Amino acid sequence: MGLMNIFSKNSKKNVEGKKGFFSPMSGEIISLSEVPDPVFSEKMMGDGFAIEPSEGKLYSPATGIIKTVFPTKHAIGLVSDEGREILIHIGMDTVTLNGDGFTSHVKEGQKVNVGELLVSFELEKIRPKVPAMITPIIFTNLNGASIKVKKSGRVEHGEGEIIEIL
Repeated sequence: MGLMNIFSKNSKKNVEGKKGFFSPMSGEIISLSEVPDPVFSEKMMGDGFAIEPSEGKLYSPATGIIKTVFPTKHAIGLVSDEGREILIHIGMDTVTLNGDGFTSHVKEGQKVNVGELLVSFELEKIRPKVPAMITPIIFTNLNGASIKVKKSGRVEHGEGEIIEIL
């Protein structure tokens, strides 16, 4: 698939209708190998990266269709218009909260654009109740391809050129 699209400011108006993959949240980029759960760190579900969120908002990283909204609202699956299946899992062991502190803004089957708010979550309420708020972003259907993370440090939601699919 090659290079992802260029970041064009942090506003929905500037990313709406764009193709490719954009950061789904603001925070610090973390290598998947550093995620404190072997399902993610050992890439059992697919390749990707993670973000330690700095705010309680998850935005759509791509234009596509919502395929799964977990009943506990801690994870979302979507398929981009390019056919990439993307799973975003907010925090570690957050399923145990049974949705407390999470608000979903989308439903299964819904068409979404880059930058559209998917889930809001009460970061400071949730953080003390779980091992970590690290949020893996996993591509589950790479079919032998891999993810190269091109950016380190702080990332803003809506920012592009953070990964390359090889």
